[in-house]
Amino acid sequence: MPFPFDDKNNFTITIEAVPPADHDPSGLLEKMNAVSGLDFHGFSIASNPVAKPRMSAMAFCRLVREATGKPAILHLTVRDHNRLGLQSEIYGARALGIDTVICLTGDPSARKSDHPAVTVLDANVFELITMARQAGLSTGAVLDYRPEIDGLANEIKRLQRKAEAGAQFIVTQPVYDEQTALKIHDAAAFLNLPVIMGILPLVSPRHAEFLHNKVAGIAVPDALRATMAQAKDPLSAGTAQAKEMLTLARKYFAGACVMPPFDRFEILNGILD
Repeated sequence: MPFPFDDKNNFTITIEAVPPADHDPSGLLEKMNAVSGLDFHGFSIASNPVAKPRMSAMAFCRLVREATGKPAILHLTVRDHNRLGLQSEIYGARALGIDTVICLTGDPSARKSDHPAVTVLDANVFELITMARQAGLSTGAVLDYRPEIDGLANEIKRLQRKAEAGAQFIVTQPVYDEQTALKIHDAAAFLNLPVIMGILPLVSPRHAEFLHNKVAGIAVPDALRATMAQAKDPLSAGTAQAKEMLTLARKYFAGACVMPPFDRFEILNGILD
């Protein structure tokens, strides 16, 4: 069954996970299985985030379902595949019982990394959305509102094109305050699509500063960074703030996607209880 993003009476919670950076998923699956009894609908599996190689997201979706009993959303990027490859991934997802995908451009490839790669972009993200919909998949897209450049207006234009291409739900980048949540809610309301708010728990002052200063698309408010810096127990403070964001998501959006950093799935116990 597809995720109930369009059910207005069913607030949908997903947990984002990044596949392992090798061929052995056992340790990560053990952590994910340990929280599978918490109150959420399923996992959302990233595909080579920050352009670093990870286990196949589609293979990991299948392993997650077998290990936890929870369904998994497959992320697909136009960065990594040409049109033939994308169509093959879509057919493969259907064959494996994966019914929900999120279509992304993908983080830019870094030529000076340990694994330099060419960005493919044979098809654009709008075309990928249409391909996934034509194959009968429940299809989502990402809203990257780029707060560091006040890019929400431009992103809403892209979001409208994604909706026209066939996107059925939207997932935002992490949100850390009510003002941003309200701006996104109001700007996207005319699309009449379910919006899922991203929640990335903070685990330390250094983590908060890194996200704010080094990661495009994420802005951690000054007051929250100060709170993390002054907290006697920063992990507890970050977990409590993420729980507040989950309450906020229930107020404005159709669901939330919680993104435990550094495979710290155990912190979900303090967020989803």
